[in-house]
Amino acid sequence: MNETTQMMSMLSEKMEGPMAGMDMMMMQKCIEACSAAEQACAMCAGSMAMGGMPVVTMCMSCAEMCNTMMRMMMRPMPTTQMGMMAMMSMLEATVAMCRACAEDCSAMGMNDAATMCAQVCMNCADACEAMMASMKPMMASM
Repeated sequence: MNETTQMMSMLSEKMEGPMAGMDMMMMQKCIEACSAAEQACAMCAGSMAMGGMPVVTMCMSCAEMCNTMMRMMMRPMPTTQMGMMAMMSMLEATVAMCRACAEDCSAMGMNDAATMCAQVCMNCADACEAMMASMKPMMASM
């Protein structure tokens, strides 16, 4: 069992109420996508900073958003509807930030770091959307 699988197993043991039905594999994929996006954005920002490109701020903001989303998912969530709504709101914000960053980096497209950042951010947005879709039935039952 690798560390991520072990961590998700421990997290699932802490889930209660409606959150106990959370798709832990989906959550693991989302956490991994957020981690990859955080790293790609930091690398892209570093590469762009050398050239004085304006996309640096977007990449750094996206890196921070992905890190925050990842940390939020690694905590046992409150079993209330408010806890689920907070998670959904964070996922929506992460999707918006990743898509905006991907658009900016695609427009720059002048180096490998920007191209990779755009793709990784799109992957993260897709993973967050899949996570939201998996949560909707749980929210309906609350």
